[in-house]
Parts: sequence; C-alpha cells; structure tokens
Amino acid sequence: MATETKLHPRNQHKDGYDFGRLVAQLPELEAFTTRNPAGRTTINFQDDRAVRTLNRALLKTYYGIGFWDIPDNYLCPPIPGRADYVHYLADLLASSNNQEIPRGRDIKALDIGTGANLVYPLIGQSEYGWHFTGVDIDPVAIKSARHICEANKLKITLRQQKIPKNIFRGVIEPGDAFHVTLCNPPFHSSIEQARKGTERKWRNLGKEDTSKLNFGGQNAELWCPGGEIKFIASMIEQSVAFADQCLWFSSLVSKKDNLQTLYRILGKAKVKEYKVVEMAQGQKTSRFIAWTFIKESQRPIYVNGINR
Repeated sequence: MATETKLHPRNQHKDGYDFGRLVAQLPELEAFTTRNPAGRTTINFQDDRAVRTLNRALLKTYYGIGFWDIPDNYLCPPIPGRADYVHYLADLLASSNNQEIPRGRDIKALDIGTGANLVYPLIGQSEYGWHFTGVDIDPVAIKSARHICEANKLKITLRQQKIPKNIFRGVIEPGDAFHVTLCNPPFHSSIEQARKGTERKWRNLGKEDTSKLNFGGQNAELWCPGGEIKFIASMIEQSVAFADQCLWFSSLVSKKDNLQTLYRILGKAKVKEYKVVEMAQGQKTSRFIAWTFIKESQRPIYVNGINR
C-alpha cells in the first residue's frame, strides 16, 4: 500500500476536509455531500457544481472570502494544493530573513496567470497579509477576479497581459519590485493531451470514463504550444530582463522529467541559485522550481528593503 504524504504543517487543510464545519459555514454544500465506501463524508469530484461549492465553502471558512464564483468552464482549482505552494514560498522568503516569515502588505507577490479564480492571492493575503498583483491574458478572467476583489473589498492589483508571448514585460512596471512570483503554468501541449491526461487520472482513481476536463479550464489555463517545458523555459529566459526587480521567481513543475532541461536553461541564464521544493498531498507529489539573480548576501536586505 502506498504511504500517504502530508501537506505543509501550516496548511489548514492538512487533516482533510471538515465537512461538518464547512456545511455550517455554507449550508448549500450539504446537498452535494455523499458517503464513500469507508463511510466518510465526501463529494463527487467529477461534478463541477460540487467542486465549485466545496471551494466556496473552503474559501469562506478558512480565508474569510464571503463571495467567490467563476464563469462556467473556467479552472476550479483544488484549494489544499494551492495553499501548499503559498506556504512553501513563505518558507523560501523566511530563508533570507533569519527564518522568520515576512508578513504584511510590504511583501509583494506577482501571480502569473491568476485566472478567474484568483486563488493564490486569496490564500496569500489571508495567511500572510502579502500584497498580490494578479496577471492574466484573458479579459474574462480579469473581470471575474476583479468581481471577487470588489465583492470582498480586497486590495489586490490586477493587470491584463496584452501580448500573450510576454510573461513579465508589460506587467512588471519600471518602479515595481517583487519578493516572489508564482505560476501554475499550462502544462499540456494541446487540448487533446489535456483530455487524455484527465481520462488517465480518472482511470487511475477507478472512476468511470469522462471526457470532461478535470476541474474545468480554458485553453490558456490548461495548454500552450510546447506545453509546460516551453512555457517555463520562456519564463526563465524572460526573467533575466527583470533580474533586479524580483527576489525569487518561481513556477510549478508538474512533470519531474522536465527538471533536468530546466536546470540547463537556468545555468544559461546565469542565475545565482535555484531550488526545487517538493510538495505532497495524499499519494500525489508535486513541486515548484524557484530561481534568483540576487546574491545570497543581498537577500536579507532585499526582503526588508522593498517599500519600507
């Protein structure tokens, strides 16, 4: 039997979903609950409405988000895994700050591909008080994210990337300085590959075949020409031009086999350091890669120097 691995120690979801508490906060979730063979409460994760309602309950219960919704067929992300990324980024910043997590709005985070769901900024501003700038190429996603901000009276900066091939240029302005960037890149190279990936996942979980994409998602959220490796490679290459405007650049990497290629690209970019941080949820493992152009001796000054 495979050993289940744990979420980050600070992750509020590390002990699983407390459906009693969630239903108390959002009673409409109860209509989507069911019992699994072991007799535990769960939902049908193949049901878009159930997943969306679960996310709404999680964001309200743990992060104080009174209103949250996304347009139909947009990515509905799994909250616990997204929270892990934020917590490990906090640890990364703490490593340059005497192991103390920097908190408050003076800490600037840039979310590349924030999506209609705005999930990373919602979690990060709640857990650590950071100020987020969310970027997306999709005007519908930006409109949805803005609606979430306005409904919850959140001060999150939103910027639309007008040129899809650009990642940082056009959204990092001359006076900007960020402590960290984060990104959940489109990891498939085509819509066909995205569908096959979803079908494979459901088969592995012993579920019935479905052509529905896992957790929904628009083209730009799920795939791009060249897939994940090309997107992250482009991100690394483009980050060179903004080397002194960000302490740590980062991106999720879904395919471990892509790491060796990324290491070579990071070497060519002459970064000062890079790290791969492993994350886990149940039997699923994931990771993100982070890189910096800032010398180690200068990092504590950078953490404490932006906008202070």
